[in-house]
Amino acid sequence: MTTQDNGYNAADIQVLEGLEAVRMRPSMYIGSTGPKGLHHLVFEIVDNSIDESVGGYCDRIEVVVNPDNSVSVSDNGRGIPVDTHPLMGIPAIEVILTTLHSGGKFGGSGYTISGGLHGVGLSVVNALSARMEVMVRRDGHIYRQDYERGKPSTELKVVGDTNETGTSIQFFPDHEIFEDVVFERDILVQRLRELAYLNQGLHIVFSDNRGDEPYQKEFKSSGLQDFVIYINKNKEMVNPEPIYFETKKDDVVVKVAIQYNTGYNENIYSFANNIRTQEGGTHETGLKNALTRAINDYAKRNNILKENDAHLAGEDIREGVVAIISVLVKDPQFEGQTKTKLGNTYIRGVVDAAVYENVEDHLNEFPGTAKKILEKAISARRAREAARKARELTRRKSALESTSLPGKLADCSNRDPAQSELFLVEGDSAGGSAKQGRDRTYQAILPLRGKILNVEKARLDRVLSSEEIRNLITAMGTGIGEDFDIKKARYHKLFIMTDADVDGAHIRILLLTFFYRYMKALIENGYVYIAQPPLYGLKRGKDIHYFFNDADMNRFLEGTDKKWSVQRYKGLGEMDPEQLWTTTMNAETRTILQVTIDDAIQADEVFSNLMGDNVEPRREFISENARYAANLDI
Repeated sequence: MTTQDNGYNAADIQVLEGLEAVRMRPSMYIGSTGPKGLHHLVFEIVDNSIDESVGGYCDRIEVVVNPDNSVSVSDNGRGIPVDTHPLMGIPAIEVILTTLHSGGKFGGSGYTISGGLHGVGLSVVNALSARMEVMVRRDGHIYRQDYERGKPSTELKVVGDTNETGTSIQFFPDHEIFEDVVFERDILVQRLRELAYLNQGLHIVFSDNRGDEPYQKEFKSSGLQDFVIYINKNKEMVNPEPIYFETKKDDVVVKVAIQYNTGYNENIYSFANNIRTQEGGTHETGLKNALTRAINDYAKRNNILKENDAHLAGEDIREGVVAIISVLVKDPQFEGQTKTKLGNTYIRGVVDAAVYENVEDHLNEFPGTAKKILEKAISARRAREAARKARELTRRKSALESTSLPGKLADCSNRDPAQSELFLVEGDSAGGSAKQGRDRTYQAILPLRGKILNVEKARLDRVLSSEEIRNLITAMGTGIGEDFDIKKARYHKLFIMTDADVDGAHIRILLLTFFYRYMKALIENGYVYIAQPPLYGLKRGKDIHYFFNDADMNRFLEGTDKKWSVQRYKGLGEMDPEQLWTTTMNAETRTILQVTIDDAIQADEVFSNLMGDNVEPRREFISENARYAANLDI
C-alpha cells in the first residue's frame, strides 16, 4: 500500500513516561522472562502492524525467524512517523522506541481502534533487545535507525528512495534478560494463524530460516467462518455452513461465527481488538445470553417446546458449539486476574442485540439446521437431568461429614488447601508405597484402579457413572459442571503419578482429558501437575543415582569406571516407600511439571484428535510424532 499525506504524523504521538524500569523489572511489562515473555516480544511488534491493518492501511505482514534467532517483522502500512516531535525535539520514531506509553494509540489521532494488551509495544521490545534495527518507508524515502538495549546507536538516516510505505523491524532478544532466546515455531504459527482469521483479507507470511530446510506458512482467510471450520475440521458437523455475521453500531464492530459439532463440549473463544480475552467479559456474556434466548424463542414459536415445557438451559444449547466473537472497541477496559476480561458494560447490550437478531434470522432461513440444533439441545437437557442426581453424590460434604470421602483416599491432616497436595496414583501397589512414603501432614493419596473413562466420548451423566471419577470429584471437593467451585478445592496441588510406560501415559492423558473438559479451572489456576518418577536407579554400595532418561544415564556411565547395578523402574510399585519419597514426592528433591494452557484452541484440537471418535487425525498425529516415542516400552 502507498500513501503520503495520511494524517499520522509526529504531532499524533503523545508522551506519557520513560523507559527506566523496563530492564530492571521486565516481568512487569511482558509477564515473564521465560518462553511466554520472549514470544510476547514478537506479538507486540505484530500488534502494531495489526493496528495498521484494522485502520485500513496495511494488508500484508511478514514475520521471519532468522538463522541467528533474531526476528524480523515487516508490514506495508503507513510507516512510523519520522518527523521531529513538537515537544521532544527528536524524531517521532525515536520517541516511540525509547519512551514507554508513547504512540498514536494514546490520545492522538493516529489510531481509532488498537490492540496491544498493555500498550507497551515497541519501546519495551527495544528495551529488552540486545539490538534492534528499524527501517521505515514513507514520504518517498527509506529511513533507518539502530538501537542497543533501548538506546539509539545511530542517528536516523535516509538510506534510499521508494514509492512504497511500511515499517520493518529486526530485533535480537537480550541474553542478559531472557532465560532462553530460542523462538518456538509452533507458538508463533498459532498466533499468526489466529490473527489472519480475525482480520479478513489480511495476508500474513511466516518464515523460519533456521535449520537446513527453510519453513514457510501463509495465512489469509475470508473471516471468522473459516476460523470455526478450522477448529471443527476433524469433527462431524451439525451445521456445515456456520452462522456468521458482522455488524457495527456506533464505534463498536461485532463479528460472530457459530458452528455446532456432534460432540459434547462447549468451546467459545472471545477477542477484543484482536486480543484473546481468556477470562471472557461483557461481549462473551452478551453472546451466550442472546444465543440462549434466540433458540428458546424459536423453539416455542415453532411448537418444538410446548408452553408448559421447561426452557432449554444455556449449557444445553451450547453443547457441541464452537463460537467465536470478535469485537473492535475504541477504548477497551481489560479487567480480571490476568487483564484478559473485557469490562465495558455497554458492549453486552450491543452484542446481545446483534446476536439475537442474526441467529433468529439464520434459524428462520434454515429450518433444517435449526431442527438439528434443537434436537441436540433437547438431548443434552435429558442427559443433564439424568446427571443431576449422580452429581449430588459428588458434592463436597462439610468437615463434620468427612466419612463421606472415598474409602481409598488416604487424606492428609492439614486442613489448609493451599498447603495440601493430592497424588493420583496408578494402582493399589504404587498407592501402598505412596501412602507409606508420603508426609501425612500435607500429602493425600488416592489410588486409581485401571483406566478411567474417556470423557471425550461421553456426556456428563455417563461420566458420573464412573466410580473412579466420582471418587476423584469427591476427594477434590469442587463439584463438577454447574456445581463446580474452585474455592472449594481441598488441595491446591494435584499430582498425576503414573508408571513410565505406555499404560501409564494412557492413564495420564485420560486424566488430563477429564480435567480439561470438566475441571478446566484447576489447570488454568495452576493446580495440576505431572509427577516425574525416575526411569533408572544406579546403585553401588550405599551410593545411588536416579535418572529420568537413557541419555542422562549413559552420560553418567561414560564418565566413570565404577561398576553400577542398574534397575529399570517399569512401575511405581517397584519402588519402596523411601525411594518413592526421595525421587518423586519430597518437595525438596522431586522434579515436577506444571500443566498449563497457553493456547486453548490448540489444546482443544489436540484433545479432540487424540481422544475423539475420528481415527484419521489420530493416525496422522502418530505418524508425525512416532519418532519421539522410539524408547517407549511396548
